[in-house]
Amino acid sequence: MSDFLAEVERRAYKQALFAVRDQHVALDIVQDAMLRLAEKYGDRPRAELPLLFQKILQNAIRDFYRRQKVRSFWSSPLSALKGSGPEDDDTDPLETLEVDNDRSIPSSPAKALEQAQTVGLIEEAIKSLPLRQRQAFLLRYWEELDVAEAAEAMGCSSGSVKTHCSRATHAIAAYLKSKGFEP
Repeated sequence: MSDFLAEVERRAYKQALFAVRDQHVALDIVQDAMLRLAEKYGDRPRAELPLLFQKILQNAIRDFYRRQKVRSFWSSPLSALKGSGPEDDDTDPLETLEVDNDRSIPSSPAKALEQAQTVGLIEEAIKSLPLRQRQAFLLRYWEELDVAEAAEAMGCSSGSVKTHCSRATHAIAAYLKSKGFEP
């Protein structure tokens, strides 16, 4: 169980960060999801853990938004006047990920800069996606779940996952093209 959690923690954090746009809340969500997995499903075979964890993580993110909706309903209208935007963060968890294969290691500083800029553009594009598109995209292409597994984790149909992924892919491509990125 600990090996699995160590393997997915950074990707799960990044996924939660994209969803809630607050590093502290994202860390809390991931920690809660990991605890729930360990407490309730610690005896399950390792092959079942990725899908179970994704389902728990997606539910934790949905629960966060539900709580936010209730809080915003009962809070003072003056709270809406406060500036709310994504926090600037000097560190990027993607930069600390270990690389599994040598092909993705840039051969020169210029290539490393180009790769970092491309990753930055893709992250900005992902952040601009609607929640469900972002979830579907990250589950399918980041976590490499198949359509059925992503649908189960998101609590929707396979067709919805395909639609959300298609829209997300087109939106990301349009964003990259608008920024001058040519594949």
